[in-house]
Amino acid sequence: MRVLIIEDDQQIASFVSKGLQQAGLAVDHVSDGEAGLEIAELNSYDVMIIDIMLPGLDGFSVIEGLRSKGNTTPILVLSARGSLDDKLRGFQTGSDDYLTKPFSFSELQARLQALLRRTSRGQGQNALEVGDLSMDLLSRKVVRGNREIELQPREFALLEYLMRNSGNVVSKTMILEHVWDYHFDPQTNVVDVLVHRLRNKIDKDFQAKLLHTVRGVGYVLKVP
Repeated sequence: MRVLIIEDDQQIASFVSKGLQQAGLAVDHVSDGEAGLEIAELNSYDVMIIDIMLPGLDGFSVIEGLRSKGNTTPILVLSARGSLDDKLRGFQTGSDDYLTKPFSFSELQARLQALLRRTSRGQGQNALEVGDLSMDLLSRKVVRGNREIELQPREFALLEYLMRNSGNVVSKTMILEHVWDYHFDPQTNVVDVLVHRLRNKIDKDFQAKLLHTVRGVGYVLKVP
């Protein structure tokens, strides 16, 4: 899952980013409204967290701009402005949830998960399957054959991305953008290390191999 945070309070942004990254999500962060609107239009996100009081464009204007262009990504407003009028305006401009500061990270995470579940149900896709490998996006359960496979958050994120793009080769850069964030060094070997760990879990003890390396290009998950 990939999350965009538009928040000018660096302490809050760092706190939320680290928590979500530890949960295995890729997080991008920008600190002003104009940059947030631009990056949200350029990239694909699973959910966005947007503050209201931002330099440049305020959060309401960012949300209105996105919705006016047909962007349907779930949006959680995270703001110190907690009046009823502010909350109503947030929903009227197109946000899906509204959480006031101060907040607990556990509540923020629960609300994001609820938004993602709601989106998955709306799209009719709560599970992914490639051959005998299946992933339940709600319970985060991964099974191959009759064996349940335990994955770390980052491994789960990588497998989800590969399964969503099954049959298509994805490059290391694409994986970095969707499993980490756009600030990550493209020369790093973290992708190779993570792919190796994932391959050991989903392929090592099975005759048919699903995760393949395309030399000089990237990786593909497919039924042989």
